[in-house]
Amino acid sequence: MPINRQTLKQDGFTGFRPLGDLDINRIPQKPGIFAVLQPEGFRHQFLAKSTAGIFKKKDPTLTAKALAAEWVDGADVLYVGKAGPGSKGNRGLRRQIQEFVDFGIGNPPGHWDGRLIWQLAAAGSLVVAWKELPVEQLHAAEAGHHAAFVDQYGRLPYANLVQARVKGS
Repeated sequence: MPINRQTLKQDGFTGFRPLGDLDINRIPQKPGIFAVLQPEGFRHQFLAKSTAGIFKKKDPTLTAKALAAEWVDGADVLYVGKAGPGSKGNRGLRRQIQEFVDFGIGNPPGHWDGRLIWQLAAAGSLVVAWKELPVEQLHAAEAGHHAAFVDQYGRLPYANLVQARVKGS
């Protein structure tokens, strides 16, 4: 199955809101997976310096050549991630997406995933969509979306640098 805006909607993803215009309180607090997509007519342009925060004293900035090597022509989807409940049960989609957006505006992150998003000009116009899922389905759902993307494009989405795998396989 191809992975794009239409198939994500058919799969139950909702939201489809621009990152720069996000009302975080409209995002569910439950666990799930989320995707970052290009809006219609988006033309990618790489920034010389990432807007993302420093992680463990590491600058997230990559060279234009390295970013171009990760770009997937023709793909709507730029990143697929998951949002678990956390050890205290207080995480979920709302908190994960908020931290993702905060990372993009320079706050130090709790994780390094998706950092290439924040080296795109007009990253605020990118669209985020999400799907609530039970905790026990998170790993398989994320891995399944990564695998579907790889089947379609021969590689992971632009900002996914590590392919998710189902636990135990």
